[in-house]
Amino acid sequence: MMEGRLGPQPVVLDHTSGFEGLLFVDDDLLGVIGHSNFSSIRATTCVYKGKWAYEVLISSQGLMQIGWCTLSCRFNQEEGVGDTPDSYAYDGNRVRKWNVTTTNYGKSWAAGDIVSCLIDLDEGTITFCLNGQSLGTAFTSIKTGPGVAYFPAISLSFKESVAFNFGSRPCSTYPVEGYLPLQNPPAADLMKAHRLLGYIRNILSTSIDIQEERLLERDCALWKLHGEPTVLITLAHIFNHFAPLMCKVYLVEDVLMNFLLGILEGGGSVDEHPLIQQLLDLFWLLMEDYEVNECLKQLMMSLLRAYRFSPIIPDLGFQIHYLRLTTAILRHEKSRKYLLNNELTFDVLRSVVFFYIKTPLRVKEAGLEELIPTTWWPTHFDKEGKDEREPKDESADERLRRRAYERGCQRLKKRIEVVEELQVQILRLLLNNKDKTTGEASRYIFLNKFRKFLQENASNRGHPTALCPPEYMVCFLHRLITAVRSCWEESNAYVPPQLFYNGKVDYFDLQRLGGLLSHLKKTLKDDLAGKANIIIDPAEIQATSMDDLDEDEESGAAQRPFGAAAMGGALARPSWLSSPTLGRANRFLSTAAVSLMTPRRPLTQPEKVKVRTLAVEQRTEEDIEGSHGNDGLLLGRPLEEPDQVVADKSLLEIVDGIVMMYNLSVHQQLGKMVVVSDDVHEYAVALKDTEEKIARCPARRADILDELQKSQKVFAEKLNHLSRRLAWINATIYSKEKMMDVYWLLCVCIRTIEHADNTGSLFAFAPELYLNVAMNAYSALKNYFSPANSMEELPGYEETLTQLAAILAKHFADPRIVGTDIKDSLMQALASYVCYPQSLRAVERIPEEQRVAMMRNLLAPYEQRPWAQTNWILVRLWRGCGFGYRYTRLPHLLKTKPEDANLPSLQKPCPSLLLQRHMAELLSLDKDMAASFLNSVLNQLNWAFSEFIGMIQEIQQAAERPERNFVDTRQLKVCATCFDLSVSLLRVLEMTVTLVPEIFLDWSRPSAELLLRRLAQLLNQVLNRVTAEKNLFDRVVNLRLPGLESVDHYPILVAVTGILVRILVDGDRVSRASSVLLSDPCFQLHSIQHLLGEAGDSSGSFGPSGPSGSSGSSGSSGFSGSSAAIAARPPTSEEDLCPICYAHSISAIFKPCSHKSCKACINQHLMNNKDCFFCKATITGVEDYSPTTSTF
Repeated sequence: MMEGRLGPQPVVLDHTSGFEGLLFVDDDLLGVIGHSNFSSIRATTCVYKGKWAYEVLISSQGLMQIGWCTLSCRFNQEEGVGDTPDSYAYDGNRVRKWNVTTTNYGKSWAAGDIVSCLIDLDEGTITFCLNGQSLGTAFTSIKTGPGVAYFPAISLSFKESVAFNFGSRPCSTYPVEGYLPLQNPPAADLMKAHRLLGYIRNILSTSIDIQEERLLERDCALWKLHGEPTVLITLAHIFNHFAPLMCKVYLVEDVLMNFLLGILEGGGSVDEHPLIQQLLDLFWLLMEDYEVNECLKQLMMSLLRAYRFSPIIPDLGFQIHYLRLTTAILRHEKSRKYLLNNELTFDVLRSVVFFYIKTPLRVKEAGLEELIPTTWWPTHFDKEGKDEREPKDESADERLRRRAYERGCQRLKKRIEVVEELQVQILRLLLNNKDKTTGEASRYIFLNKFRKFLQENASNRGHPTALCPPEYMVCFLHRLITAVRSCWEESNAYVPPQLFYNGKVDYFDLQRLGGLLSHLKKTLKDDLAGKANIIIDPAEIQATSMDDLDEDEESGAAQRPFGAAAMGGALARPSWLSSPTLGRANRFLSTAAVSLMTPRRPLTQPEKVKVRTLAVEQRTEEDIEGSHGNDGLLLGRPLEEPDQVVADKSLLEIVDGIVMMYNLSVHQQLGKMVVVSDDVHEYAVALKDTEEKIARCPARRADILDELQKSQKVFAEKLNHLSRRLAWINATIYSKEKMMDVYWLLCVCIRTIEHADNTGSLFAFAPELYLNVAMNAYSALKNYFSPANSMEELPGYEETLTQLAAILAKHFADPRIVGTDIKDSLMQALASYVCYPQSLRAVERIPEEQRVAMMRNLLAPYEQRPWAQTNWILVRLWRGCGFGYRYTRLPHLLKTKPEDANLPSLQKPCPSLLLQRHMAELLSLDKDMAASFLNSVLNQLNWAFSEFIGMIQEIQQAAERPERNFVDTRQLKVCATCFDLSVSLLRVLEMTVTLVPEIFLDWSRPSAELLLRRLAQLLNQVLNRVTAEKNLFDRVVNLRLPGLESVDHYPILVAVTGILVRILVDGDRVSRASSVLLSDPCFQLHSIQHLLGEAGDSSGSFGPSGPSGSSGSSGSSGFSGSSAAIAARPPTSEEDLCPICYAHSISAIFKPCSHKSCKACINQHLMNNKDCFFCKATITGVEDYSPTTSTF
C-alpha cells in the first residue's frame, strides 16, 4: 500500500454502498450512466495525504458535477457532489465550481473531452484540467487532517454518462506532472512486456545465413511468418511469457498498441505495411485461442477509446493514426471475423464510433484559426432577409475575404476526406463477401449484427438511453452509403417489394401502409397466393393473432418508466455511450427498495412468432443470397416485378437498413445542425445593423458610439468563431457529397415506392418509413443543404421532382394506406409542394390522368376527413389570382419581421392555371360532386367563423375584467387558426365562383339556388360581425394581442369582396344574385357601405365605383329600396343579437336543447340540416322566444 491512500486495488466505483439514486454501472465498474433526477456514486479508494489525480472521460455533455467528497457526505436526488460542506465539484455544463455555494469557473465541456481531477492534500488545493489544460486552482484551504479522506465522486442527471480512469489504463495524452494515479501501474509487468517486445523486435529484424552460419540484420517490415524453423521456435519460447501479459488492459494499450502504431508511422497506405498481418498470424499461431481473443478484444477497445477521446488538431493526425491501425487489423481475415462474431467486442453499436467525426466546440483548441485564418460571412441580404449567394455589389475586399475563406474551407474538407476514406475502407472490409476460406463471409456476420442494431434503435424509441446518438448515426449513414454504392454497380438501386411480405427481412413492429402485419396476412392471404405464390400457414396466422391480444399489455410494460424496472428480468440495454469502450452495463444500482424488491415484466419483450422463417441471428448466406432455385431475399416475386438478376441480394437488405436509419434519427439531426448557419445569419444581420448605426451616430454622442463599437466587437468575435465552426459542419454534414448521398436515398425510396405500387393490393405491406423518408429527404435537400449547395445542380433533379410529385398526388388519398399519421404527412407534403414554383411545376408535369384524379380527391366533401390541409392546397393554387390576393404577407404585418421567411405560407404567390382548369372542368361536369363539395365548404365556413366569434367573445370578456389576467396562449392560437380557416374557405368559394359561376347562378342546376342562398347568408353574417361600428371584432383587433397578429379586417373583407365582385359586378346574372343577397334576412346596408369606405349614411348608394374599379350601379337600386326599413330598426344590445347572423334579435328557441337564434337563421338552417348549430342535437321543434318573457 502506498502512503496517503486507503482502499483496495484495483480502484473501481463502489457499487455496493457508495451510491445514491438510480444508476447503470458497466461490467468493468468504471463506466456509469445516471438513471434518475440526480444520482451520485463514489470510488472504492480514498486519499488523505499527497498529490493524486484521476481522469473522467466525458461521454455526454449534460448536467454533471465531478470532483471529490468525504465519507461523511450524504447525497440525495437534489443535492450531489459539491452541494455539501466536504465535497468539491466542477460542472462544465454550467461552467461553475461547487462547494455548497457556486461561482463561475473553467470552460464548457463537450462529449469526447477528458477532465483531470487533481487534489493536493499537502497544500489543501483542488484543481481541474480540461483536455490537459489547467483551468486554474478551483478550491484552496480544503479541510485536511486526521479522519479526513477524499474519494473520487460524481453526481449526474438522467441519461448522462462518463467513464473513469483511476490508473487501470495508461493516462491519456494529458498526464499531469507531480500527481500520482489512484491505482498503481503494473510496473513489473510493464518492464517485462517491454523487454519481451524488444526480444521480438530483434528477432523480426534478424535473419540466419545458413551457409555462412551467421546472423544478418534486415528490415523487420519484410519479415514473414513462413521462414526459418529456428526463428519460430525462439519466438514460441518468448510468447510463452509474452502471451499471458497481452491479456491485461494496461499492457495491451501501453505496449502492444504503441508498437503497432509505430509500424505504421512511416506513412503510406496500410497495404504497404504487411508486417501487422504477419504479426497477427503469429499471434494466432503461438497464443492460445482465449489469449488471442482477449488480446484482440482489449486492443480494439483501446483503439476505440483512443479514437474517440483523442484531441482534434488541424490535420486530424490522431484520428487518422488510430483508424489506420484499425484498418490494418481488420484486413486480417481471421481477426476480423473473430471481432465481428464477438458480441461484446465489435457489434455495430461500438463500430459506429469509428465512423463518427466529432465537431469541435472550441475552435481555437482545434486549430481551426491556423487552418482558416480568414473568416467570412454573408453581408448582403435580399428583401426577405435571406442571404444572397452571389451579390452583385460585393466589394473587392469582400470578394478577397470570401475566396480566402473558401480556400480555408477546402483545406479543412480535404483533411476530413482523408478520415472519411479510412472509415469507408473499414466498412468495405466488413462488407466483404468473398472471404469464405475461414467460414461464413464477413458481410453476412455484419448484416445480422446490423439488423439487430436497427431493431434496438427502432424498438426502443421510448427509451433514449438505449439509442445510438443521432450525430453518430448521420456519419455512419454516409459512410455506409458510400461503401454500398462502391459495391453495387447498378445505378438504379431500389428495394424489391417482395422483401416487405416474404418474411425474409424482419421489420420488427414498424407500421405498414395497410396496418398491422398480422391483419394484412389474414386479409390479403389470397392476394399473396395469387400474385406472389406465397401461402400463409394457418397456424402462423393463429400465432400472430394470439400475439395481437397481448400487444396492449406488453406495450404498456415497455412504456413504464425505467426507474421502476425489475431486477428479476433481463434489463434493456442502457446508454452504450457510458464508457469509452461502449460496454454494456450489467449492474443496475438503485437506492429505492421497491425497485429492488418488486418483480415485474422484463423490459425486453419476449421473442414472438413472426412471419419470418428464421431469427436474424440464425440466417445464413443461403437464406439471404439463395441457391439452386431458392430466391433468397427475393422469394415471392410478383408478376409486375421484372425478373432481374441481383448479384448481391445482401446489399438490398443493407439499403433497406440505410432507409430505416435515416427515418430513425438522421433527418432530425440534419435539421438540428442548421442552427449554426442560422446563428451566423442572425449575427451577420446584427453586425450590419450595428455598423449602419455607427455610421449614423452623431459625433457629439461619444457614449452611444462607444456602446455601439463594443457591440460591433462582440458580434465580430462571435462571427469569427461561428464561421469557422460552420466550415467544419459544412464539410462533415452539408457537403456536396453528403447532399448526393441524401439524393441517392431519395431516388431509392421513389423507385421502391413505384415498384411496390405496381403490385396492387400488396402495396399495403410496404413499411410507412419509405414514404416518410422520401418526403423528409426531399425536405432536407431543399431546406438544409442550401445556400452552400443547391438542389438544381443535382443530376436528373427535375425528373426526380416530378416522380415525387406523382407519388404525393396519387397516395395522399390512396385507400390502401390506412395510417392517419402517414396520410397527414402526405397531405402536408403535397401542401408544401404546391407553395414553391419549381415543385408546383413538377406537379403540373405529371400525366394529365393523375392530375385530374388528384383534383377529384381534393374536391371530395370535407366531412369525415382532415379538410384543412386540402383547403390550404386549393388556396395555394388560387393565390395570386383572387381579389386583392397577390400579397406574400398581410399588408398590416409588412413592418414586422417574419420568424422564418422559408415557411411555405410566406412564399410568393404562384397560382396554377392548369390545375384551376381541371378543377373548373370537374365541378362543371359533375353536378353532384360540385353540390356536395360546396355544401361541405359552406358548412365548414359556418363552423370556423362561429368558433372564431365565440373565442373572441371569451377573449374580450377576459380583457375587460378589472383584475390582471392572461389569456391562454393556446386559446389565442386556436382563435387565430379559426380566423385563418375562415379566410381560406372564403378564398376557395371565391375561386369556385370565379372558375365556375354557373354553380351558383345557373338555376337550371338542381342545387344552384340553395347554394347561392347559403352563400349570401354566410357572407352577410361575416360582414355584419366584422363591419359593425365599435363591435367585438374591432375591440379584439385593437388589443393587438401576441398570437392574433393575423386577425385583421383586411384579409377577411377582401376575400368577401372578391366573391361579391364576381357575383354582383362581373357576373351575367347580376339581378338574380343581388335579389338573393337583398332578400336574405341578415342583410344590412351599413356592411356594404363599410366595404365602399362610405360613412354610415343610409342613402343606399354604392358610390362611383366598386372595390375592383368596376361600376357598382347595377345593384344599387335593389339596395336603396330597403334602406329606410333597415335604418329604422331600433338598436339592440350585443347580448340580444342572434349569435349566428349578428343582424337580428334572438326570436326562436330550439327544442329540446334550448339554444337560441333568430327565426331567419333557423328556418334557413332547417332547409338542409336538422341538427342544432351549437350542440348537434336533433331539433324536434322551434318556439317563439321573447327576452321580456324569459326574465320572469
